[in-house]
Amino acid sequence: MRRKAKHYTLEFKQKAVELSYAKGSVAQVCEDLDILPAVLYQWRKEQKNYGKNSFPGRGNPKMTDEQKEIARLKKQLKETFYFFVQMVFLNQQVI
Repeated sequence: MRRKAKHYTLEFKQKAVELSYAKGSVAQVCEDLDILPAVLYQWRKEQKNYGKNSFPGRGNPKMTDEQKEIARLKKQLKETFYFFVQMVFLNQQVI
């Protein structure tokens, strides 16, 4: 029978990762928290790669601070472009 997927809170994941580094034993922490070692190793890897941006939640992409800034700037550029296009279109209508 297939195991049902579990969903863990951000706080649980962070504490599990902290505990694994503090205890120095992934196996012991996994046993104590009833999680698979592969899951904890994935969380540790994610926290190492993304830091405070780790574990964004279902459907939200993991991004570094630099990637977030790029996304913000792209959105701002897109909004500015659409504003400019609207202004040009309105000016043509007035003439």
